[in-house]
Amino acid sequence: MLIKTTFKPAWWLNNTHLQTLYPALMRKARLPLGLRRERLITPDNDFIDIDWCGEGSQPLIILLHGLTGSSQSVYIRGLQSVLLQQGFRSVALNFRGCSGDYNYSARFYHSGETEDIHFLYQTLRRREPHTPFAVVGFSLGGNVLLKWLGEQNNSLSLFAAIAVSVPFVLGACATRLDKGFSRLYRKKLLRELKDHVQDKQRHLEAIGQYQEAGKIEQLGDLSPIKSFWQYDNQVVAKLYGFKNVHDYYQRSSSRQFLKSITTTTLLIQALDDPFMTADVIPKLDELSSSIHLEITQGGGHVGFICGEIPFKPNYWLEQRIPDFLKQQLTHQ
Repeated sequence: MLIKTTFKPAWWLNNTHLQTLYPALMRKARLPLGLRRERLITPDNDFIDIDWCGEGSQPLIILLHGLTGSSQSVYIRGLQSVLLQQGFRSVALNFRGCSGDYNYSARFYHSGETEDIHFLYQTLRRREPHTPFAVVGFSLGGNVLLKWLGEQNNSLSLFAAIAVSVPFVLGACATRLDKGFSRLYRKKLLRELKDHVQDKQRHLEAIGQYQEAGKIEQLGDLSPIKSFWQYDNQVVAKLYGFKNVHDYYQRSSSRQFLKSITTTTLLIQALDDPFMTADVIPKLDELSSSIHLEITQGGGHVGFICGEIPFKPNYWLEQRIPDFLKQQLTHQ
């Protein structure tokens, strides 16, 4: 179902790149009050770190960050603070290697890796069998969320899900980042990813995990990599057992899973997102009856900044997301 949006970009940030870059460069989101970290040991004897915000028995919102992000990303911090004020608890998942501590294995995370979110969900659901749960994912985290929702179908107990700025078709998004100004985003992300891989190998060697370090060494020299097509073919496909980058993109793109989603889900997508083209956005006949699609003319990539006064931004997502959650909670 297509719904009418209330978002209007700030006139002083009425540009896709300004919307995208302003929060990343200018925002200083404070740490939410009462934040605490927990480490969960995964079934493969590794770990994931999660950051809790809030106490008590209020509804719980699981948050998933984007590529090279973490629970410290300003959009996660900001949303956790607002959710706390609105009567929700939240827990932010750090994908493997994103919490500030390197893991014990060569495994990282990728756009289609849903095992860790399912492990987290099952762990929390066992602890709190009757608590209302919802999940919010941004960018890569949104793709992971939608793929997981489609895979699990009717087996989940969630009152809502929200996915923002999702790369629904990974190959098309990788190609878009090879063009124009978007190449600057690509360059920054690839530099961070390649540095992380090299640092991870050194860490594994330092803790005596030579077999795991060898898996990274076998990936070869990453310095010539200039595009996501190359990175995902050389790193992600090899580490995770995909045939090649095409196999990875085909199996991990979330657009194909939308018809199978039964959880009430809101998709928020900007037509001017510099990480993708408008063609990536799914058509209405690709959506299940549980999905609400909200398309904005502007907003960039995880930007969505409004407000009339320059340098006094209003982060619209931090109003829209709690509003949708509260609306769906009343329908329970």
